[in-house]
Amino acid sequence: MGYFSEIISFVALLLSAFATYKSLKFKKNEKELIEVQKQLNQLMIEKETREVTQAKRADLDANFISIGKQKHRLKIFNKGRGTAYNVDIEFPEGNDIVLEQDLNEKTPLEKMESGNSFDLIAAFHSQSKRKLVVKLMWENENKERDEKLVYPTL
Repeated sequence: MGYFSEIISFVALLLSAFATYKSLKFKKNEKELIEVQKQLNQLMIEKETREVTQAKRADLDANFISIGKQKHRLKIFNKGRGTAYNVDIEFPEGNDIVLEQDLNEKTPLEKMESGNSFDLIAAFHSQSKRKLVVKLMWENENKERDEKLVYPTL
């Protein structure tokens, strides 16, 4: 009978050691899972923050529009959700299309809400390029300076 109780005690000891091993392994996996969850939560917070920031940003663009047979305008518009401040325009490759007087009267524009636009008079002649390089510059609501090159084509 004594021999049998020693075997049972030994088996109980082995089962206890196995249970302890499994418990420690489970805790290690649980810690790793918690760390991965923390990292995932941080990434989600960063993504949400970026999306909120992007949602408040202005996004300017430009296109030529035709008005009648021979009249054209360069339309500058804000297709972003945020307001653009101190909107200004440059022509890195030169400007022989947009009237300088009209440009000087309208820019820099103090404020352009989402969905708003303004037009500049464009005068094409036989020597004019049909594509213009336009550099749009503005500040977002957080006073961060932004710029964009666009290539409107007639």
